[in-house]
Amino acid sequence: MSKTYLLIGGTSGIGAAILDKLVERGDRVIQMSRRPERVPLHPRVSSLRWDARADVFPADALTTALDGLVYCPGTIRLRPFERLSETDWLEDLQINLLGAVRALQGALSSLKAAESAAVVLFSSVAAGTGLPFHASIGSAKAAVEGLTRSLAAELAPRIRVNAIAPTVTVTPLAERLLGTEAKRSAAAERHPLRTIAEADDVASAAVWLLDEARLTTGQVIRVDAGLATLRAT
Repeated sequence: MSKTYLLIGGTSGIGAAILDKLVERGDRVIQMSRRPERVPLHPRVSSLRWDARADVFPADALTTALDGLVYCPGTIRLRPFERLSETDWLEDLQINLLGAVRALQGALSSLKAAESAAVVLFSSVAAGTGLPFHASIGSAKAAVEGLTRSLAAELAPRIRVNAIAPTVTVTPLAERLLGTEAKRSAAAERHPLRTIAEADDVASAAVWLLDEARLTTGQVIRVDAGLATLRAT
């Protein structure tokens, strides 16, 4: 049976992979992003412009009921702690945490109107593992994990809320880190599984959380090739 999902940030990377999977399943997707024109036209996709950092959420554009929401916008700011400005900290919080809060508050009535619904947020391996130069993004993503658990408790039993914590993933956002074969190989060697994530790997986890993980809520699913919990040999 076709469902309707709200996808924030479906123009590239993980968000685009999630969009493709949902459309392939026959679901309807309302996609919001800063550049909605980048999403190919499709009869089951409605694309709207929304900047998660500043715009008023367009709640009037939503359907009466939403079966789920996925919030994909994120940042990768790797910088020594002493070089992080207050603006850096605030921007990471705005995009990773407060944008998700705005989307959830704006869409909550539509999520509650569904018989059951699911929310998928994005953390990072850096939130659960101490990594150098990740102070700002690690802190912002840790806040996302706190939001995930709090809302999972508050919105149960009708709405499940989970997060995915991926390792560095081959996306345009990570181009600076994985832009050459040598960089990808070095990154893979830091993981116990000797590989790094592709957007499709993370998207598969998101779709599972949306539709199949009916007993899973308040969890942070680690799609990280073992980096957070295992030591590479």
